[in-house]
Amino acid sequence: MELKKACLNCWEAGADLTLTQEETLETIVPDYCPDIARIIDTAGKVFLHSRELRDGKILITGTVKVTVLYTPEDDGGIRSLEFALPFTTEGEGIGEHLSVKTEIESIETRMTNPRKVFTRCLLSSRVCCFRRAERPYCSDVEAEPDLGIEKRLEEAKVNTVTAIAEKEFTFSDELNISPGKNPAEEILLSSVRDSISETKIVGNKLIIKGLFTISLLCSAAEKQYYSAGGELPFSQIIELEAPAEDSLCSVSLQLTGAEFKIGEDGHTVTVTLYLHAQAQLREEQTLTLLSDLYSTAHAMTYDAAPMELSDYIDTVSRRQTVREVLEIGVVAKTILAISVSCGAVTHSREGEIVTLRTTASIHALYLDEGGVPLVSERRMEVNCQMEFPENCQITARAACPEDAMGSLSSGGIEIRFPVDFSAEAAVQKSYSCVMSADVDLEAAQEDTNRPSIVLRCLAPSESLWDLAKRYRTTCANILSANELEEGTAIPCDRLLLIPKKRV
Repeated sequence: MELKKACLNCWEAGADLTLTQEETLETIVPDYCPDIARIIDTAGKVFLHSRELRDGKILITGTVKVTVLYTPEDDGGIRSLEFALPFTTEGEGIGEHLSVKTEIESIETRMTNPRKVFTRCLLSSRVCCFRRAERPYCSDVEAEPDLGIEKRLEEAKVNTVTAIAEKEFTFSDELNISPGKNPAEEILLSSVRDSISETKIVGNKLIIKGLFTISLLCSAAEKQYYSAGGELPFSQIIELEAPAEDSLCSVSLQLTGAEFKIGEDGHTVTVTLYLHAQAQLREEQTLTLLSDLYSTAHAMTYDAAPMELSDYIDTVSRRQTVREVLEIGVVAKTILAISVSCGAVTHSREGEIVTLRTTASIHALYLDEGGVPLVSERRMEVNCQMEFPENCQITARAACPEDAMGSLSSGGIEIRFPVDFSAEAAVQKSYSCVMSADVDLEAAQEDTNRPSIVLRCLAPSESLWDLAKRYRTTCANILSANELEEGTAIPCDRLLLIPKKRV
């Protein structure tokens, strides 16, 4: 008798971790900046510098580039103060690769005195550890006919991560400012959003295409302020190790740095972004598992082990369009900038209907009738419904992928923006798999205590295989003796004649 051995090679993901931390920093206003009269707003960009897995420990380092908008004491208007807030995130995990996405949940700055500010920033890092795994199993058994071996094979659908690839790259392009606007003198505020529009595997290369959405707040001569921005397309190639061209691919990008430089004419901005890209390739396979066996002729022992497999994975994206009116209590003259950020996603379900929820934080910077810069904020819940199987595990994210649109109205500022929900559902199923077996050729099966005729009904949880194994016969013999065809549904009240194995 020979067991056919096989092995599933994949990357196994550990539990998803969400690591949160608060970072604070006191900053002295540089000598070249005027004294602060009033802080208007604070924004930040996360730059990830390193991610390490060592001796069961996760170590993530980076900086938050903080931008504080304020009104100076000398001449009013809007000025910008930038500084770096370093952070280190630690946790426990085992693996060889880290998937990390660090975002700002909240950030605020208050003035200690006209030359010193205090910043508090709450960070959230979603972390997943991956480790390479080789999972052996038996796919079949071959045996001489006189051993009387009966086997049960089971097909298992598997969806696993088969490859992980990473790359550091630099993107640079020019963004044009409308010629109808005055030449920009300074960039007061900037933000970057990325979206992947296409992934394609050609040979051993993964081609990625997408867009960077850039939003800027610029100052011009005579205390003029306006927003500018646009979409910059990008493409990258990541080298892969022996991928399958029908693999499903997901790509995540994380900023490691960013620079914005105004051109000499004041109508172009050179955008330079430094990024880390990670690609995960999933492949769907069907495995044949040897789940059970027995001998009708000899005593047999075997060892079986449970095999946990993801036999269903689906990713669904859905967009919700939100409209909200910010009541500001004053008459606004101009909207300078609007930003929307989404927090963590929670979910609840009723049957197969899953409701996803996130909190959207809306930020609007505007000038009132007197030209005074003000900020209005609002937090609101955004919901989205999707349909998934009841026994699946769900992880979800939400993001505002485009610039929010704002217009002045009699009630304040009307804001419209999209929220994209992305949910991944996975079903883990446990299969029994025979790992080793032994037939005792010296010990033949004894039928001395067995009645000459056995009549049985199937128990509620019993299968035809269970019945055949118990009485050391075969499913085919039972079907033949009872004039039943293969695949026939046998009711529990059907009395079955159990024959001996025909030799």
